[in-house]
Amino acid sequence: MASESDRIARAGDYVLGLMNDAERERAERDLEIDPAFHDAVVRLAERMHVFDRVEKPALPANHWALVTQRLAELPQMRSVGLGNEAGPRPVIRSLSRSPYGVGVHSLGGRRGFVVAIVLIAVFALGYLVGKL
Repeated sequence: MASESDRIARAGDYVLGLMNDAERERAERDLEIDPAFHDAVVRLAERMHVFDRVEKPALPANHWALVTQRLAELPQMRSVGLGNEAGPRPVIRSLSRSPYGVGVHSLGGRRGFVVAIVLIAVFALGYLVGKL
């Protein structure tokens, strides 16, 4: 016999229409012979019917502007130590310098040549160490 949680889960799948044809036919057969399953389906359908009755309000024309304004007013978006008098500061600031110029990226077009020379030197060193 199915447990109560299995029965509720199966009733939810039936009410939401997530069953394939064979499962749906079996569930409809069980609705006629299993009063506990029938009650679970009716209770769940009544609970979900509440969502149909709620009217959705129309969104204002500046909906996204209001959303971004409310997000900017959140405490997480303000810098530490600043009050509202300075206004919200951007969390990400522009980079003061180019991210390139460090490591292999600073070599520009000569990068391939330098990498090839370094690899040749490493293989030659490995060959010499292996001969000893």
